[in-house]
Amino acid sequence: TIVTMSSATMNISEEEREGVYDTSVALWNIILSIFYILIFVIAVPGNVLALWAFFCQKSTSPSKVFLRNLSVADISYVLILPMRIVYHLSDSHWPFGHILCQLLGFLFYLNMYCSLYLMSFISLDRFLAVVFPLKSQTIRKPVYANVAVGMLWVTVIISMSPVLFSKQTNSSGTCSKLYLEKTSQTALVSTIVAFAIPLTTIVVSYILIVLKLRTVRQQEERPVKDKAIKMIILIVMNFLLAFVPYHVCRIVYIKSHSGGQIPASHDPLGRATQITSALTCVSGVLDPVMYFVLNRAYRDTFLRLFCKNREHNL
Repeated sequence: TIVTMSSATMNISEEEREGVYDTSVALWNIILSIFYILIFVIAVPGNVLALWAFFCQKSTSPSKVFLRNLSVADISYVLILPMRIVYHLSDSHWPFGHILCQLLGFLFYLNMYCSLYLMSFISLDRFLAVVFPLKSQTIRKPVYANVAVGMLWVTVIISMSPVLFSKQTNSSGTCSKLYLEKTSQTALVSTIVAFAIPLTTIVVSYILIVLKLRTVRQQEERPVKDKAIKMIILIVMNFLLAFVPYHVCRIVYIKSHSGGQIPASHDPLGRATQITSALTCVSGVLDPVMYFVLNRAYRDTFLRLFCKNREHNL
């Protein structure tokens, strides 16, 4: 009788633990869904407005080319969020099939890395404009910027193609490509290299820009200095909040799960990867703020639209 009671108690406690675990997973999925919905609702209008403003501009420059492509990457980035939302609202069940799983993983990381490298291009362009204003005029031309952006898109597409064509070994209803749960030593090296290049470019560019700006004394150069400082603050904030946590967590996750695969929702490090992956989407919200500060056409379009709506409401 004692053995039977003990066995029953163990079964009850196991059932209770499973119930608590299921509740926590369900709550986790709801929180992530709400976060993605908020990002989608805020980021889509801001980036659509940016696209419209940039493509309506008659004049162009390297910075405008980079900002225009950054807005394309951002809008592509956030437009695939509804499938992540459905995945989490369906209690981590993937209803869209194998092909869309591969495609979603590919598009998400394609647009994330294009955003990262476009930020480094913007930083490099600003470095040339501030530190070498005369010498860089022969390099800082829209045609060269378009060539650089074209090469970037092709390079990132080729680099991320393994995500698109690799086999998925999991059962139906799951999608390991969503958070790249399957790891390897190659994934570790590629993650470090892919992040180290734009990180180094941005850090070195901004150190040299700050050193140059310390020597600026003339009043007529003040607007250039102010614009450069605003850009440094915005891109560094974006980088630190959206991309650094993800890549640090991703490296730790790969080292801990090398050769293995554990569902993200069942693993603390997997959950951390999901959090930091979700944070990368914040870039889609922060970039329109950068457009507002750095681009007059976007700022004028935004203010004109906002003021018109405000006057209409009054």
